[in-house]
Amino acid sequence: MAALATGIFPSPTPFRRRSPQIQIQSATVAPKAQPSGFVAAQSAKQVLHTLPLHTPRLVVDLSDRQVHFYHGDQLKASYTVAIGQDGWETPEGTFRVIDRQTYPLWEHPITKELIGNDPRNPLGTRWISFWTDGVHSIGFHGTNRDDSVGQAVSHGCLRMLNADIEVLYDQVQMGTPVIVRP
Repeated sequence: MAALATGIFPSPTPFRRRSPQIQIQSATVAPKAQPSGFVAAQSAKQVLHTLPLHTPRLVVDLSDRQVHFYHGDQLKASYTVAIGQDGWETPEGTFRVIDRQTYPLWEHPITKELIGNDPRNPLGTRWISFWTDGVHSIGFHGTNRDDSVGQAVSHGCLRMLNADIEVLYDQVQMGTPVIVRP
């Protein structure tokens, strides 16, 4: 059975604190425990310039609601994403992919029904996580609501059309850098 992707959609007890406005920590300040996937003491620019020439990476521009897939310095693809709504903002910063799933399981918050490979699954067909606090996770995923893509409607996650996330999923691996910019 696949691992359960949690904390992505509304539930009776949702992750209600404002989405973490995670900033890159200064190398001179000892950061407190950071969420998993967080890359401390590096700016997005530093990360980009220290990656090997052919390293893939994802760059999210929240202002234009796009994720850009780069391989080295070459832009390979861009996709529209839904971003976090007010009070549930998508975290900004530099991260790495920490989980990948095909047909992720979603637990209905009221009935507790587990929904996997099913058109009713709000996570769609793929899941690529880059942030977790150990209980809740934030990442890229498909959707069963195509009309939401491009909007600020999520609880921090980046929703994509299923066809787009399926292509992107095949391009990224565990550890792939994810840079989220305002």
